[in-house]
Amino acid sequence: MARLSLKSRSSEGKKVPSRSQTMPEPTAMIRVSKLMSERGMCSRREADDYIAKGWVLVNGSRVEELGTRAPSNAKITLTQRGLGINKVTILINKPIGYVSGQAENDYKPAIKLVKPGNQFSDDKSKKTFIRQHLKGLAPAGRLDIDSTGLLVLTQDGRIAKKLIGQDSEVEKEYLVRVSGNMIENGMELLHHGLELDGKELKPAKVSWINEDQLRFVLREGKKRQIRRMCELVGLRVAGLKRVRIGQVKLSKLPVGQWRYLGDKELF
Repeated sequence: MARLSLKSRSSEGKKVPSRSQTMPEPTAMIRVSKLMSERGMCSRREADDYIAKGWVLVNGSRVEELGTRAPSNAKITLTQRGLGINKVTILINKPIGYVSGQAENDYKPAIKLVKPGNQFSDDKSKKTFIRQHLKGLAPAGRLDIDSTGLLVLTQDGRIAKKLIGQDSEVEKEYLVRVSGNMIENGMELLHHGLELDGKELKPAKVSWINEDQLRFVLREGKKRQIRRMCELVGLRVAGLKRVRIGQVKLSKLPVGQWRYLGDKELF
């Protein structure tokens, strides 16, 4: 007689799956601030600040308690107010030999200076550099390759418009070393009366600091404007440094270093 199989009908021709195959692994729960940092949204310190202010949404729900955890695959977004705050503006003390925008003639763009090792040690903003801060960062105004001083790079279109928009009235202050002999009515012409490229320049504030240095305050920024203005009145520019834009000053920021614009600083 043939022996009967003892296998149950349910197992015939089938491989019984193990528990690990039938039960899905639970999704890891991770601090929201850590997830935001890992995704390049901001630093963990900034994330905690955004959470405390109610600017963080996890899967569409507002999170306001520090230490809140969420699934590792959770969708994290910022409110409209948080999105505005999250855009950074960076101030650089540009050295001679760097261009303001795109690289040209083998000269490096100033954005190459924006790296952790060059951040000003006395940066009052306390922001932590992350690669996301370089995305969309663009110069709001130019500074000639042979000039030094304050250069603004921003992700915020509102700031760019305020500084370089067609109707911008923001003052820019420069210290300018000169040589040569100014023509008789030169100072009067520097204040108002000069033309560049066939267009009359806006009134400027110009004064002597000492026998070979002038202070210029302008409300426009034509290409090589100060150098060309000086040439028209018999002077040659030997050195030029921008020290202020609006209410923001270069102050003690060292050449070649950068810092973040503070949350309470306004141009």
